Amino acid sequence: MHFPCYNVCWKFICLAQYPWQDVTYWSLMGIRLSGLVQATILPLFLTMVLFLGPMSLHYNEGLYQRFFDLKMWLYCLTNVVWLRNHVIAPFFEEFTFRACMLPILVPCFGSKNSVILCPFFFGIAHLHLLNEKLAHGAKFKAAILQSLFQFSYTTVFGAYSTYLFLRTGHVAAPVIVHAFCNHMGFPDFGQLFTIERPKQSVLMVCFVAGLVTWMLLLKPLTEPQIYNNMLYWPTT
Repeated sequence: MHFPCYNVCWKFICLAQYPWQDVTYWSLMGIRLSGLVQATILPLFLTMVLFLGPMSLHYNEGLYQRFFDLKMWLYCLTNVVWLRNHVIAPFFEEFTFRACMLPILVPCFGSKNSVILCPFFFGIAHLHLLNEKLAHGAKFKAAILQSLFQFSYTTVFGAYSTYLFLRTGHVAAPVIVHAFCNHMGFPDFGQLFTIERPKQSVLMVCFVAGLVTWMLLLKPLTEPQIYNNMLYWPTT
């Protein structure tokens, strides 16, 4: 009873906000074919550039050999934790916080303000993990600090994910990037200092080069015209 009612209200509110454009229910949610190939490749490539340092660190440790192990993939595809982190969570979180929320937020606050506003809901949604940490015996102060760090990290990622959705007009872009970031995890900067030179220096350069290159490529690789997106991001 409640879901069909919500569905009708959502459609009425969103479509009423875009009377001047030929939009559909699905295009508002970032589900469309035009520009889909670009949206599945370019944002992922951009994010891999950002993670050049961590990826180089993994390569140095020989971890990438696992990607050629068929048994590992078979295990992952039957492991509920792996599926949750790489498939279920990225899809449903991005569908909820990007595809469902942004069509309502953007007409009210604008695209650029929504990049700041929407991630806070995404970050707050992860604060429930505080109870999980306490239930597993973590000290209250440590659990609070970990939760605040996770809130900050997820909020920053939420801003990036929101930016990708609004610039590409595709929910596929943040879903794929979300899955990749879940796989990589937060960069382990401390591990750099356990590696001897000259490898340490090379890896540090990779971290800096990845960040700088990502900043330079962020705007040109997410130009709305590349993805045939004329809906969300202002062209002027």
